[in-house]
This record gives sequence, C-alpha cells and structure tokens, in this order.
Amino acid sequence: PAASRTAFFGRRPPFDSHAGQHLSGAHGPTEWPDVGVVTPRHRTDNQRDAASSRDQEEAPGAERPRQMRRCAPGGAVGASAMYNGKVCIWDYETGTMVKSFDVCELPVRSAKFVVRKQWFITASDDMHIRVYNYNTMEKVKEFEAHSDYIRYIEVHPTMPLLISAADDMSMKLWNWDKSWECTQVFEGHLHYVMMIKFNAKDTNSFASASLDRSIKVWSLGAPQPNFSLEGHERGVNCIDYYPGGDKPYLLSGADDKTVKIWDYQTKACVQTLDGHANNVCSVVFHPRLPILISGSEDGTVRIWHTTTYRAETTLNYGMERAWSLACTRDANKLAIGYDEGTVVLKLGHEMPVASMDNHTGKLVYSLNNEIVTASLKGIAEKVVAEDISDGERLPLAVKDLGSTEIYPQSVKHNCNGRFIVVCGDGEYIIYTSQALRNKEFGSALDFCWSGLGTGDYAVRETISRVKTFKNFKEHKTIKAPLSSAEGLFGGQVLAIKGSDCVVFFDWSEGVFIRKIDVVPTDVHWNESGELCLLVCEETCYVLKYDAAAVTSAIENNSFSAEEGVEGAFELVHELNDQVKTGEWVGDCFLYTNNSNRLNYFVGGETMTLCHLDQEMYMLGYLPKEDRVFLIDKALNVVSYKVLLSVLEFQTAVVRDDIEAANEILPSIPESEHNSVARFLESQGLKEEALGVTKDPDQKFDLSLELGKLDVAYEILLQIPEADKDTTDTQSKWKRLGDLALSTGDLPRAEQCAEASGDTAGLLLLYTCTGNAEGAKKLAVQAKELGKTNVAFISLFLLGRIEECIELLMQTGRIPEAAFLARTYMPSEMPQIVIKWKADLTKVSERAAQALADPAEYPNLFPDLDWAVMVEQHFKKNRDTLLEASSYPEAAKDLEFDLIDIFKQQAAAQGAVAEPAAPPAVDTPEP
Repeated sequence: PAASRTAFFGRRPPFDSHAGQHLSGAHGPTEWPDVGVVTPRHRTDNQRDAASSRDQEEAPGAERPRQMRRCAPGGAVGASAMYNGKVCIWDYETGTMVKSFDVCELPVRSAKFVVRKQWFITASDDMHIRVYNYNTMEKVKEFEAHSDYIRYIEVHPTMPLLISAADDMSMKLWNWDKSWECTQVFEGHLHYVMMIKFNAKDTNSFASASLDRSIKVWSLGAPQPNFSLEGHERGVNCIDYYPGGDKPYLLSGADDKTVKIWDYQTKACVQTLDGHANNVCSVVFHPRLPILISGSEDGTVRIWHTTTYRAETTLNYGMERAWSLACTRDANKLAIGYDEGTVVLKLGHEMPVASMDNHTGKLVYSLNNEIVTASLKGIAEKVVAEDISDGERLPLAVKDLGSTEIYPQSVKHNCNGRFIVVCGDGEYIIYTSQALRNKEFGSALDFCWSGLGTGDYAVRETISRVKTFKNFKEHKTIKAPLSSAEGLFGGQVLAIKGSDCVVFFDWSEGVFIRKIDVVPTDVHWNESGELCLLVCEETCYVLKYDAAAVTSAIENNSFSAEEGVEGAFELVHELNDQVKTGEWVGDCFLYTNNSNRLNYFVGGETMTLCHLDQEMYMLGYLPKEDRVFLIDKALNVVSYKVLLSVLEFQTAVVRDDIEAANEILPSIPESEHNSVARFLESQGLKEEALGVTKDPDQKFDLSLELGKLDVAYEILLQIPEADKDTTDTQSKWKRLGDLALSTGDLPRAEQCAEASGDTAGLLLLYTCTGNAEGAKKLAVQAKELGKTNVAFISLFLLGRIEECIELLMQTGRIPEAAFLARTYMPSEMPQIVIKWKADLTKVSERAAQALADPAEYPNLFPDLDWAVMVEQHFKKNRDTLLEASSYPEAAKDLEFDLIDIFKQQAAAQGAVAEPAAPPAVDTPEP
C-alpha cells in the first residue's frame, strides 16, 4: 500500500509482500523444514459431528499427485498436509510437486519436518501418528495416539520429544528414543485442544490453545498447568511465542475474530487486534521482521507491526479461507495455506542488516532490535592457524552492543568508522560505534553519509525536501530540480535519485554539479574520490570525477544553475553485469553479482575471483588482512584472499604509472604472477606479461603473438618427455612451425614439423626447397608413421619406382602397383601380375584367369621390349636430379614419346636391330 511505504526508510517495507508460487491443490497446513507447522482445519464451539459434517462438505478435493523418489528439506522445499489424506512436498521456487505421500483416507491436520532425523511426522483424523523418511519414502513408525481427532503436533527443538494435541482434550508427550513411549499426559482443558507451541526461550515450557477459550502454559514433567490466560470470548485456535529476547509475549487468534498479544510474565493482555471478519485460524510472529501475521476464514491475511500494532497491509488472493501460515527462519519467505492452494511470497528484502568499517575491521549487524559487533582484525592469522578455507564460515567472537529504539532496516558506518547510523520505520538514530551511545536522531525517508566529514550527512525528509548536516548540525536545504526525490546516495558528492535521472550536489555549498540521465540503484565512490560507479539494473557506468574543475567553478561562480559544471563527470567504462553489492579498492571494483560470483573490475576488464555457492553480500575489504569479507542472509561471515599488492599493481597499470607498477611487482608472490600476467595481457602490455608469467602455456602464446620464435621453441623443448606426444604439444609445434614458415624461417619450420610429425608440412617444405636428402628421410619417417601417401609421393619424386611399387603391394593396392609398373617399370609386371592373380582368386577365379601376364601374352603389350629399354635408360640416369630453376625447360620433355625416340635413334644408327616381333599366341579367354 502506497500509504505505508514512506514509513520504511526508502527501502521496500517488510510488509510489502511479493507473491511467489501458487501451489495448486496444496490446501491444508503448510510447513517449512524444521520451522513450524500451521493450524489445520478446525471445529468451532458447535458439536463435533456438526463441525465434522461442515468440514466434509466444504473441503475441496484434490487429484492424486504423482510421486517422486528423492527430496530433502531445506532450500526451496515446503510441505502441505492435505484434507484429502495426502502430504505433498513442494519446490516452491518452481511451483512443482516433488513428492506426495498417501497417509490415510481421512484429513491430515498437522505435519512436521524433523530434519535432524530426515523425517516428517503426520497427525490425522484416524487418531494415528505416522513417521516417514522423506528421502526413502519409507514409513518408519505408525501408532494410535489419541481417542479422537489429532489437531496438532509439535517437535521439541533439541530433545527427542513430540507433543500431540487432540479433540479428546488431552496432550501427550512422546519420546522417539524410547520406541515412541508416551512419557506424560497433560490434561486440564475442557474442550478440544487446537494447538501447542514450545517456548523458544525456555524449551522446558509450552503453551496450548483450546476451544474452551483459554490458553494454558505448561512445564514438562508437571501434571498441572502453570497458569491460564483468559480473555477471548470464543474458542482459541492458534498461538505463537515471540521469537526475540526482549519481549515475553504470546500471540493468540480465536473464533471471536480477534488477535491478542499476551505478556506471559504479567499474565496481562497487552493488545487486542481487530479487523478480521471471521474466525482467526492462524497467527505467527515473523522470526526476522517486526511484524506479526494472522490468517482468517474471511480469506484475508493481515500483517501487523509488532511495535505500533497498526495494521500494515491486508493480503487477499481470492482462494477462499486462509487456514495456515508458516515462515522460514533464515529468509523472509511466508507460506499461506488456503482452501484452494498454497501461496508462497517474500516479504521485503533479505539482505542482512550489517556494516563493516574498513579502517578498524569492526563488524556490526542487527538481530531484530539487538545490535551486535565482532572484530575481523587479525582474522588472516586465525585463518592460517585454524586452516580455514576461502568461503568457509569464520568463527567470530560476537559482543552485544545493545538494543535500538527502532527496528533496524539498515546500518552503516560513517567515513572514518567512529559512528554508525541505524535506520528504520522512517527514522534514523546515529550512535557511537564503540558503545552505541546516542549521538543524533530524526525522521527521514532516506539517509546517507558524506565521504568527506565525520559528522556530515544528508536526509530525505519528503519527496521534495533534502537536508544536509555538517558536524551533526543542519547545514543546508537542497531543492533538487526533480519532480520527486526518490533516493539518496552519499560519497564524494551528494547524489539525489529522481524518477528518470540522478543529480549531484556539492556537500559544502549545496551547488548543483551535474545531472545524468540514468536511474541508479546504488552509487559507489573510490577512496580518492576520482571514480564513481553508478549501479543500474542491467549495466553499470564508471565515471571519472574532476574535483578540481568543480571546486574552481564554485570559487569563480562559473557554473550554470541549469546545467551545473561542464566536464564534472566523464564516462570511462561500462560494466555489463548486474552488480548486487560491491566496493572500490583503489581503482579496482570488487563486487558480487546476480549469478553468485565474486568478481573484480579494473581497466575495463572483469575477472572472476570465485563462484559462490549461495547468495552472498559484500561487507568490505581489509587491506591489512588481504581479504574480502562477505555475509549471507543467515549472518554467516566468510572471507576470500585478495592480495592488496595485486590490486595496487593493477591500479598503477590502469593509471599508466608503469614505474610505480614495477616497484610493486617484487612484493607480489610468484603464485600470483600468472593472474598479473593475464591482466597485463588484457591491457595490451604483452611484452610485460611475457616477462611476468610463470605459466608455460601463456608464455608460449605470448611469444607467438610477439613473434619471439626462439622463446617459443625453448619452451617447447622444456616440455616433459611424458607430455611430448600429447595432442596439445603437437598442436603447439604445428602453430610454431606455421609461424616460422610465414616469416621465412625455414630451418625453424623444418624443426617444428619434424617434432610434431607433420609429414605433409615437411613434404611441402622439401619440395619447395628441392631438398632431396630431406625427402629421403621423409619417406622413411612417413612409412614408420603409416603416412603412406606422403611416403609414396616422396619416393616417386626421387624416382624410386621400385619402392613405390613395393609400398603399394604392402598396403594391398596390387592393381595400382601393376598399372604403375606398366607405365614406369614394365620389367616388374610379370611378378606383380602373378600376385594380383593370387589375390583376385580369393574373390573371383574367373576374373583372375582373365588377367594377361606379359610373359605369356607379349602380343597384348605393344612395344614392351622398347619400354624395357627405356626403363633401363631411366635407371641409369635417375640419380641425376634437376635443379628447380631448370623446370621451365625441363617441363617441355614431358611431351616426348620416349619409345618413339628410341626407335628413331635405333633406325638412324642401324647399330641395333629392331627387336624381333613376338610370336603369335592366343589371347587369354576373358
């Protein structure tokens, strides 16, 4: 409701609910793991039979849900006890049913998780209690507990005890370590007992609510109640104890349509809350927020402030009667069980209310109205001594500072850590940080500290009035050029957020500096005040602030009232990430994002420090500890090591102060040199990165990019023997060889190709350079490596036709060998044909017989004798290899018919008779 938003200090008020998943069919009692079950359907003061009839008629049905095998409470899991006799376990984030248990055919009125035993326990109208293992779905125990309907069960927080309450007007205590023995019966109510609750501050006592219009408080072991609280005009349906330590309060809801708050020490009714139009079925104190919640058969859920008792808001989802409520202890989730389903919603924000002083390491955070503190100074030594890993929960010595008059919704240290401000309920109180002594207070929708003076701050009183304070005294009233001021951000200058922009003002004079057309959710300044990061929903903007120009413009009155100071801000970088929390360290911005990563941004580059296993919020960075600290919503503090020397080095590099960077570099441990080198590489300083890195892979890549072939070659020579034949190593040799070839370093290219087994590259290299000796070696190497194509070409280019034929024969390419011999080595044909026939006979004997052997059928091979003569001439001259430069003339020889030339020479000389004509023989049958 808009009317109540302004009372909650600029943040979403805790009662501003956001509906989550609607779990269809999950009507009935709803419960979070190990939190507390909510009230089931109940009978009024009417007769039991009439009430039972009413329940039966009005109970909505549900389909039989599908069963699943595995689930575990925790995370996004809740359970609903159903009126149709089922218990459903839901993943409320996705709205899907994880498991379903068919308990009985009558209504299940109460269900409880016992996480320490991996159980859930049910109580139903068949008077039985059943125990199930929620992982294996096995039924652990079943027994009859009462002589009438069981209304509620309550598990002891630490002991192996369970209390059940029933319509037989009794309560029974069960011990599961004693085989579920009933160790005590509590009697004293005069009507149905509707609910029981253990007192979290005194777990030896519990309270019970009954339709006899009374609330009784009991002690374990005592047969009679300690006392009774009476004041409701009709039956009491539900109760809950106040979770904090400052108020001895008990909450109750009844059929008289009221909610009452009781002081169980004075036994007086503190307050009566009216507003519901029908029976109140469930009430609960929220364990984290200053609210109490009530659900009624009128279909509404009302949220009340626990201090003022005013009705903050009313929820109505149109799902008929609201029977049950349940809250999570470690988050602001609320589940509501209706006739027609269950609604899960989040109340307000879940960010822990905490602040850390980066100078002293003092951490303060709130537990409801209590403010506690812990020191993180010296934690680095403790981490080493106790072997605490990064991301592991830190053991902190916590000290109570005291309680605040308002419920804290935010807490923040000032610029030097001497004061803290606690904000909430539209008010602020400034305390000394050491002893929580009140310094100042006031009303405000927003509060922010100045980054300059100890007692300087600003408050947003209304949407049109912002005031600044200097040394805790009111200084100036700023009228921003905005239709409405919707937020404040402190730091080097004052930022006021509007609906579509943010405007900046000088702290000392209140002068308008500049307007920027973005709507930030947060503003972060670095310590020097030079850099400002505007956090927006999708993108963040890094601005450089020119303080000297602004000061000069103010002194010389040279600024514009409409435009501000020209050149006050300059856009430096854009950070395309969703920043959740963050802090500057020098010029490096450490932050957590919505993907649960811890990153840092420097010089336009984003680097991931670690992946977080849950949602975490940054507290800050302590330079003396070299650690960044984070906190989760359960107030567990963890840390991660981030060396200050590395951040200072990167800051110097970003500022182009290479001299300062070189001075810092020796102080950085060698274990961090690789990350430093990656940063230098991202900044384009590849030469410097090559000199810093210890990573051989990175060094190799950098040496290739810089053209340092000798460095890359030496790196590859140092690879261990066991890794030399890996695919990665071979790939590196090939990359180096390709670069050497492209730069004309042929000897280096040959070395790389040999090392990588790149026979194709060597073939190209040897043929281009006319390296016959290399080709001979390559033929041998290629044969050993099974690269027969490369071996064949090498042998062929060398004129070693016999070896080419042999290679073809060895690889089963006999037909190709025969045709190669027919062309270049006809004297080898007879023996090849014999082998060809033998091989072909395995497939087709007839086809083998059709092959003609030159020795048997010479008439089928014209000029065979002349071809043999040419072969002999070829063998005599094949060792004489031509230079590559003679190719233009030698290429013409390819057109000659050698057999014809030999015939012409023989005819001209007449010295050699023409070979005799072969005898005529029959042609082999095809």
